[in-house]
Amino acid sequence: MADSVYKVIEVIGTSTESWEKAANVAVSRASKTLRDLRVAEVVELDMAIDKGKVSAYRAKVKLSFKFEGG
Repeated sequence: MADSVYKVIEVIGTSTESWEKAANVAVSRASKTLRDLRVAEVVELDMAIDKGKVSAYRAKVKLSFKFEGG
């Protein structure tokens, strides 16, 4: 196996349905512009509240992908 380097970024996905869907949205969207995603780690969950009710679920996700830049 060749030596490799991976880059890690954080993205935040949102959903009006659930934290799971919010995390899926984050990964799905990131996969449209990043290649070779390897690992996703949910690092924080929170909710947006409007007038005393949950209006959105948010998931902060760390994503790693193979680094190809110089």
